[in-house]
Amino acid sequence: MDINQVLKSTESTHIEFKEKINKSLFQTISAFANREGGEIYIGINDKKEVKGFKLNNEELTVLTNRIVNKLGIHPQIEHLKIKDKDILRILVNKSNLPISYEGKYYTRIGNTTREMQGEKLKAFFIKGANWDTLTGDFDIDEIDIDTVKKFIKMAVHSGRLSVADEKENIRNILEKLKLINNNKLTNASIILFGKNPQKYFTNALVRVGRLKDEIHIIGDRRVEGNLFQQIEAAEESIKNFINVRYEISGDSFTRKNIWDYPLEAIREALLNSVIHRDYFKHNVQTQIKIFDDSIWFFNIGDLPEGITIEQLKSAHPSVARNPLIVHIIYLAGLIEEYGSGIGRMIQSLKEANLPEPEFKEEFNGFSLYIRKNIYTREKLIALGLNERQIKAVMFVKEKGKITNKEYQEHCNVSSRTATRDLSAMVSKGVFVQMGVTGKGTAYVLKTP
Repeated sequence: MDINQVLKSTESTHIEFKEKINKSLFQTISAFANREGGEIYIGINDKKEVKGFKLNNEELTVLTNRIVNKLGIHPQIEHLKIKDKDILRILVNKSNLPISYEGKYYTRIGNTTREMQGEKLKAFFIKGANWDTLTGDFDIDEIDIDTVKKFIKMAVHSGRLSVADEKENIRNILEKLKLINNNKLTNASIILFGKNPQKYFTNALVRVGRLKDEIHIIGDRRVEGNLFQQIEAAEESIKNFINVRYEISGDSFTRKNIWDYPLEAIREALLNSVIHRDYFKHNVQTQIKIFDDSIWFFNIGDLPEGITIEQLKSAHPSVARNPLIVHIIYLAGLIEEYGSGIGRMIQSLKEANLPEPEFKEEFNGFSLYIRKNIYTREKLIALGLNERQIKAVMFVKEKGKITNKEYQEHCNVSSRTATRDLSAMVSKGVFVQMGVTGKGTAYVLKTP
């Protein structure tokens, strides 16, 4: 729009004048992105008086980065001259996903910016549907052909895609996979097969870190690319940060790799963290932190409504936040679509004599903790436990808890000895006492 025409117009659903940069600027950018786009002129007040506004290159870069980091979009910023005064024009396009500022969503009503709340906000998200089904102005040339070909081979090998030709036109392949909607590429097509998804989805990546503790970082990997590339590279990064030992078995001297944690459990945790993340929340990366005795997987996004953590551990329906992504990963043979992955993870850890994984809803997201078996016989002896106490630990590892009476029967000791042994194990940080002293008291292993 010609600047002289702009000065003759009034503020509206797609035009805003601002004399300076303040908090409301970012709210207006959110509002324009959530509606039909718009133009913001900085250096012009509400009365359309040209006051001017100067930014050097360094300050302009800071402003651009603030917009990208706080809103996850890349508006076009132009420098204009009006009446020998400098102004900035920020052009905001309509976004293909909801845009928030500091956790709040804004819309444009007439010439005002309003926060969306309650039913209006709910309706806004329902209208937007699933993140992965939304479309954007993506070009077919942004699809990585090699990743598509690799996927087809995986899907045919898994038996879940019976007829496929990797030489077929890429657009036809994506249409058959329902990754094109109304002749436009979906978010799922870019995040799954894009050459550079981070061009549009800045934090749709995985950070893998090796830490001594929460402060001291030993190693750090930033894993980018499409989901297939992220899954492969992130697993390799994790394997590089954990230990592996080798066992020779049988007459054939076959070497078996024994990892700190079963790879099946690691893969399941990794897959869950990238395919079930809430991609609407653009400012948080998928994070994996590897400590001496545990791995923490963090996925932005709560559990689906109606499913609790306890239900997650048992048979439960599969509720996909990103159904297109889940289906493609399923076709590739990497997951099941029936909510059985957590059960397989728990079983693989049990077979490796490792503790059951711990699940938590925290930090506005979902955490999964996989821990090493710190209660080996050698470590228990080092803590000064006697044979009875070690026997009790093995009992609890199998049964989940032990009472004073069970300790007496299992270790063939008196009530007084059982009480003394159990109290010592609590003092040494091996057991935690559950319940008040008396008949209802039980002891469980202390979580590190």
